[in-house]
Amino acid sequence: MSTPNGRLSINQATIKYAPLADALRVTADAGITSIGLWRDSVQAASLPEAGRLLADSGLRFSSLCRGGFFTVPEGRARRAAMDDNRRAIEEAAHLAASGAPGSVAVLVMVAGGIPQGSRDLAGARAMVQDALAELVPDAEAAGVTLALEPLHPMYASDRAVISTLKQALDLSAPFSPAAVGVVVDTFHVWWDPELFPQIERAGAEGRIASYQVCDWTTPLAADVLLSRHYPGDGVIDFAAITRAVQAAGYAGDIEVELFNQDIWDTPPAEAVARTVEGYEAHVAAHLGHLSGDLRR
Repeated sequence: MSTPNGRLSINQATIKYAPLADALRVTADAGITSIGLWRDSVQAASLPEAGRLLADSGLRFSSLCRGGFFTVPEGRARRAAMDDNRRAIEEAAHLAASGAPGSVAVLVMVAGGIPQGSRDLAGARAMVQDALAELVPDAEAAGVTLALEPLHPMYASDRAVISTLKQALDLSAPFSPAAVGVVVDTFHVWWDPELFPQIERAGAEGRIASYQVCDWTTPLAADVLLSRHYPGDGVIDFAAITRAVQAAGYAGDIEVELFNQDIWDTPPAEAVARTVEGYEAHVAAHLGHLSGDLRR
């Protein structure tokens, strides 16, 4: 990871329809050296086979998406969610051990929305804290970092009651940075007026476990989950955010994660090539330039 462009990782969601073997091949053929994987694809291949394919590809492993979704009251559903998260921890550890040198055992955690029939947002966030406390011993034993990802507030009801980097850091505070970190995803946090001081805080605490990039433009898609765009196609200030994340000490891979039906319908090799263009022009161009005001 010695050059800015060498830090690019293709998050598998960007080429969603490519089976695991094809996703690894397309990524490696493009000269990219890292990939972030999704659990459904790994499970479709089986964990041992996914590890073998990853090892054979020569790619680094940058993250596994996703764990979480545990904002449900105590009972059978919550126990099932916790058991599934323990399996995700095992998967992340296995894949990190299978990837090329520089791989990291990072499990991205999406908290979950407000429980069905509830209006108790604070109570749902307390469920996240309790779940972390239960899962941290498993994560520590496996050498896995649980990376809390704050999602844009429009997803608070159904996907993530954690909406800001500050909330994610506050929830992480009781635990060691090796066990619980945070994800800085430009799509979700670009709007936050406290973003830059919270990135600085995350760096000081050693908690930036992943940096994910994609762009925001309006109008949003009818399914707002599918509204992510190639870097440079929208309004996000990648220069300011990228410089801040690097100044905070993050030196790991940078994932491009795109949920967008038009991109998914694009041939995977073409989508990866377009991703490289956007990343090089709007993200990599701002790595390594730390003098002056980091916000401009």
